[in-house]
Amino acid sequence: MLEPNITIENKNILLFHTHSCESYTASEAYPYTPTGNFRTTDLNFTVTKVGTELENQLKQYNYNVIHDTSYHDYPAYNGSYTRSLATVENILKTTPSDIVMDVHRDAIGSRSDYAPTVKIGEEIAAQIMFVIGTDNGGLWHPNWNQNLKFAIKVQEKAEEMYPRTI
Repeated sequence: MLEPNITIENKNILLFHTHSCESYTASEAYPYTPTGNFRTTDLNFTVTKVGTELENQLKQYNYNVIHDTSYHDYPAYNGSYTRSLATVENILKTTPSDIVMDVHRDAIGSRSDYAPTVKIGEEIAAQIMFVIGTDNGGLWHPNWNQNLKFAIKVQEKAEEMYPRTI
């Protein structure tokens, strides 16, 4: 199952954010008005901006990208996943998508051994993580194996392009 023997011909990509207000640490260069703990409704300082940058990069390679920037976690955090699911289902009714990605930012927490960034050449970049749901918890998810293979293929390509230099 871990062999990524799939062909990726994905030209239609849907990006969205269940937690669109997840923000990053404010600084003098990048101040924002918080609307919660590491949260803001100013989408220029949230994970939604990461989605916009990803959209711009993908479009340079001629992918068709829909980037939904709806608030799903404001004004209420509870129910975010239900609201984002409704958004995605509505978009998919009219817009076919081969890849659907819910882009989040990860919180560092208090672990001192956690490395949220990686050095690529002289640049520091955030690491990525794919979370793949399965059928194991009782939810119906018939394509989870393909999703896992897709994530492995992306990881292998990233490792090829940017090998670890530990």
